[in-house]
Amino acid sequence: MSSLRLVVLTCLLALWSAASFAQESPYFVTYTHYLEEPGNLEIGLLNTTGVPKHGNAVYHAPWLELEYGVTGWWTAELYVEGITTTRDGGGFTGWRSEHRFRPLRGEHRVNPLLYVEYEDLNEASRIQKEIVGSGGLEFEPIASLRRHHVRELEAKLVLSSAVGGWNASENVTFEKNLSEAEGVEFGYSVGVSRPLGALARGANCRLCRENFVAGVELYGGLGSTLGFGAGDQRHYVAPALAWGLTDKSLLKVSVGTGLTEASDRFLVRLGWTYELPLRGRQ
Repeated sequence: MSSLRLVVLTCLLALWSAASFAQESPYFVTYTHYLEEPGNLEIGLLNTTGVPKHGNAVYHAPWLELEYGVTGWWTAELYVEGITTTRDGGGFTGWRSEHRFRPLRGEHRVNPLLYVEYEDLNEASRIQKEIVGSGGLEFEPIASLRRHHVRELEAKLVLSSAVGGWNASENVTFEKNLSEAEGVEFGYSVGVSRPLGALARGANCRLCRENFVAGVELYGGLGSTLGFGAGDQRHYVAPALAWGLTDKSLLKVSVGTGLTEASDRFLVRLGWTYELPLRGRQ
């Protein structure tokens, strides 16, 4: 654990010199309390590239996000995902329907958010938007994994704080496989981030520090009601960076390092999002 603390501390010190502006999240796994603006549709194209251990095939898991601000306290999202590998094949891996609810108005010292998601996936899914339970990924031909379908219900408790330009968020995940008797699986993620510059200046400068947000995530599985399985859990630490390309589009990247034997060696994530106001529907 001492080496893990050193990695996290190093990432936090690298962020220290930043100042405050409207927060954009560089996270891929951790959720904050911020919701989509009512009437806005955010379109996201993202990908997780996994570099496994033991000579297993590198994989790329792309997904499409459609996020809509239903009201000021409710955001709905649809995911469609797939998989391709260097030698084990590829294909469609399923879809997810996500809903996030913010019960309290205004900003508080700790802002809670409730999250629920229904997943219709197959065993080839590897986008790893969350990591729960114990055990590593299955490295079999994708065609074989796609024959095994699972339906899962997932819930999260999100606690998020914004202090002096910093964001600190903690997520606890509960996931139940509705297709098999696997108990309830648990996971977590923690994120800390901060802009690298002060409020935007008058000039149009896309490479200026105020358009970048840096952070770090720590996430992994915590076993299930059937067993803790500490030796088989997957845990990652992942520095992340977001770049505001325009007022409506964002590019972000993250490189996660596996901390346990069950983890992949690296998880490289890349994402682009674009916010589209849908007039007349607010």
